[in-house]
Amino acid sequence: MSFTGVDSLDRSIGKANAWLADIEAGFGTSDRRLAYRVLRAWLHSLRDRLSVEVAAHFAAQLPELLRGVFFDGWNPSRVSQKHDRAEYVRRFAREARVHDSDVAKAARIVTAAARRHMSAGVMAQAFGLLPADLRGLLEPTGAGPAATQASAAESATTGGR
Repeated sequence: MSFTGVDSLDRSIGKANAWLADIEAGFGTSDRRLAYRVLRAWLHSLRDRLSVEVAAHFAAQLPELLRGVFFDGWNPSRVSQKHDRAEYVRRFAREARVHDSDVAKAARIVTAAARRHMSAGVMAQAFGLLPADLRGLLEPTGAGPAATQASAAESATTGGR
């Protein structure tokens, strides 16, 4: 079924829906609005910690629809923002409209979805710019710097996804 009559836009909608479905599954819900709010908060919170160059590389792997979400409200002259873990949590919670105590779970669910849809190399590049405490907040249990490095090595040998 064509939503727009434009193949590339329809593919982008399909890919964005796959991301949202993965996030919903992570939460064990069918609340698409929650999945979108959490994804948007994750994208914006990560984006503002990245350099302009890394943000551009990261966004290039997003479906067109999510690339628009990623760049919505972005001011490249104000990056990279160096806020601490507490401020990161407050900002994420505010934008996602979740409680501060739910941010770690939400962030890890989105990170897991992103790892399924993006190359390991671009994830390693972006997460490599984060301080260890933020990486720990965002990484699914059992992942982390070692998993990120292993994924980057795999991506280098397989050429990404």
